[in-house]
Amino acid sequence: VQLLASGGGLVQAGGSLRLSCAGSGDIFSSNVMGWFRQAPGKEREFVATITWSGGRTSYANSVKGRFTVSRDNAKKTVYLQMNSLKAEDTAVYYCATGASGSWITPSGYRYWGQGTQVTVSS
Repeated sequence: VQLLASGGGLVQAGGSLRLSCAGSGDIFSSNVMGWFRQAPGKEREFVATITWSGGRTSYANSVKGRFTVSRDNAKKTVYLQMNSLKAEDTAVYYCATGASGSWITPSGYRYWGQGTQVTVSS
């Protein structure tokens, strides 16, 4: 399984970005795709998850109502639409799969994308 994250960049506070995570290989062997982020000097933290089957979603409280996770099974791609961005959203964003156990802890995932930088200027 390989994951390739893209779509990061520099945006002003209040703006929007859409991240993509393209998967290859046996991507559907795990039903869950996760998005995490890591700001400088901080631990990697949960952002959102989505299931390939049924599209069931979950969000961290800090992004609920502003971020939307979606998927395109035919393209083996998941997306993270980020609206109303804040300076505190600045981080490297990672997609992950291969979850076992908890879906909201980084240690629960086996495969990771390379990360894409999101910088929100205030």
